[in-house]
Amino acid sequence: SAETSPSVVFENIQGCSPKCLRMLLENISNLSVDDDFTVEVIPEINVAVATFIKRIDTKEFVKKCSQNERVKKFKVTARLLELTQSVKAENIPASVSTDYLTVYFESARNGGGPVSDVQLLPEESSAIVTFCDRKGNA
Repeated sequence: SAETSPSVVFENIQGCSPKCLRMLLENISNLSVDDDFTVEVIPEINVAVATFIKRIDTKEFVKKCSQNERVKKFKVTARLLELTQSVKAENIPASVSTDYLTVYFESARNGGGPVSDVQLLPEESSAIVTFCDRKGNA
């Protein structure tokens, strides 16, 4: 069975404030931000990522977003986030252990899943987290 990402990428968000985007996504999904999904805004590249804690059909959600008049007006585009097995975590304090990162990224609340490896890169204040499968990578 093909896995579907629990995360949706919103591009071209510069015309829509983070607060406005969160409300818009609540309206489209009929879910609550923080309880049912999280939104991470990456202003440097005009992108936001919504990760659903509550299981929904994210393909259907992307379709609803692309048909939504407000989304069209803001010229925001939505697509599924590709599934990967590894992520790079940045701005990791030097005091953080691989055990802490493992527990953090295995947390369902954070959209995580079973972690097979954590490689600290102290010179970059980052870490590469590899998951056992492609579900936990939000």
